[in-house]
Amino acid sequence: DYRQRKRLCCQAKNKYQSPKYRLVVRFTNKQVICQIAYSLIDGDRILTSASSNELPRYGLSVGLKNYAAAYCTGLLCARRLLQKVGLDDVYEGNDEVDGNVVSTTIGKTTYYFDEVDDD
Repeated sequence: DYRQRKRLCCQAKNKYQSPKYRLVVRFTNKQVICQIAYSLIDGDRILTSASSNELPRYGLSVGLKNYAAAYCTGLLCARRLLQKVGLDDVYEGNDEVDGNVVSTTIGKTTYYFDEVDDD
């Protein structure tokens, strides 16, 4: 659609060529594909992508199309993006899952995340 493509490429005058990033999630018959993309006039550019076919390397070998696999694939895509832009040491993630509320302070704002323990 021309109007949707125009809205993806157009941006405010004060942005100075900074792209609009978007997370694209595709469910196929056998896998989940996550991509982080941005639009240009001549086409889309993909920053990073992850597929649920890669999850057996990390211990998830069955159910590669359900919501849990979609969450894990999105998390893998986000970790790859952080590694690509050099922020993976700043946002290390949670090594041991204990079900406690995790807070992150950026500047004067504190963000709270509630983690669920599935044991």
